Amino acid sequence: MRLGEKQPATVNGSLGSSSTALQDLTNVPENPAAAIKTADIITRCREAVSTPFTAAFMAGGVAGAVSRTVVSPLERLKILYQVQGAGRNEYKLPIHKALKKMWVDEGWRGFMRGNGTNCIRIVPYSAVQFGSYNIYKRFAESSPGADLDPLMRLICGGCAGITSVTFTYPLDIVRTRLSIQTASFETLGRHQGKPPGMWPTMIKMYKTEGGVLGLYRGIIPTVAGVAPYVGLNFMVYESVRKYFTDPGEKNPVWYMKLAAGAISGAVAQTCTYPFDVLRRRFQVNTMQGMGYQYTTIGGAIKMIIKQEGVFGLYKGIVPNLLKVAPSMASSWLSYEVTRDFLVSLDPGAEDPI
Repeated sequence: MRLGEKQPATVNGSLGSSSTALQDLTNVPENPAAAIKTADIITRCREAVSTPFTAAFMAGGVAGAVSRTVVSPLERLKILYQVQGAGRNEYKLPIHKALKKMWVDEGWRGFMRGNGTNCIRIVPYSAVQFGSYNIYKRFAESSPGADLDPLMRLICGGCAGITSVTFTYPLDIVRTRLSIQTASFETLGRHQGKPPGMWPTMIKMYKTEGGVLGLYRGIIPTVAGVAPYVGLNFMVYESVRKYFTDPGEKNPVWYMKLAAGAISGAVAQTCTYPFDVLRRRFQVNTMQGMGYQYTTIGGAIKMIIKQEGVFGLYKGIVPNLLKVAPSMASSWLSYEVTRDFLVSLDPGAEDPI
């Protein structure tokens, strides 16, 4: 200390000690207890969202919303192709002309018709699917973190598909109704005024079509198609993803994830597509003017093949395959990016300072 200088005062009043100087007290929080409590809440939230199940659940919801919005026009066109029975020619058009007709008839809203309901449905559907797959996979692992063989991935994926469709099926059948109610099917007639939305449609179905059972019409062919579809999707994706991963790496590059998603979606959709056609037909089975009334799955298959040929079971598969690549690719990529981000929020995973 030079002559004339004063030793700075300290908290404990001693001189030359290493305790905090008075001028440093401005950095002390006004309410240390509140700051500690806030930090504790943030830490607990990060711990909660970074758990494997929660991260998979939330990331699945994001993936579903992104993938469905990207391909909404092709998704709606696929449904219009599927529900059009024998003798109906309104949408017996090439894809580009059918999309043009949809635009001319309804504008850009026609491309997005039913997408709001679809997203409301697909967010919990996809969230439950990815979250439940994570749970089933844990039960099937021989040891924590162990890799599953393709058969076990298929089984776990099938169980996840059944779980998710059971929880969200009423929203799916309402989405189908919303997708076709404004389309220019001559036998259905033009809808006068603003078409009913999701909740009015659901309430009307509940009151006039048998209550809860009416909201689950077509669920048997749906489950029959969803279980193998989801199982194949998970099995093929994880197998292809592993093949695309370079030796010594944990994850493939992002464009390889896109490719793996597109391949898995195409394989799964092609193998299970007839079940999807049956699902749509049964969902609109009670609507007047559709030209068919099915009572059983076997009877529906026989009638479709008799009236429309074998390819009747594959109506709409071309726009469906066109949408599969961007849909599943964006779904898997957004899922992995979101999940990895949420897992990285785990305070325990941070490097010590």
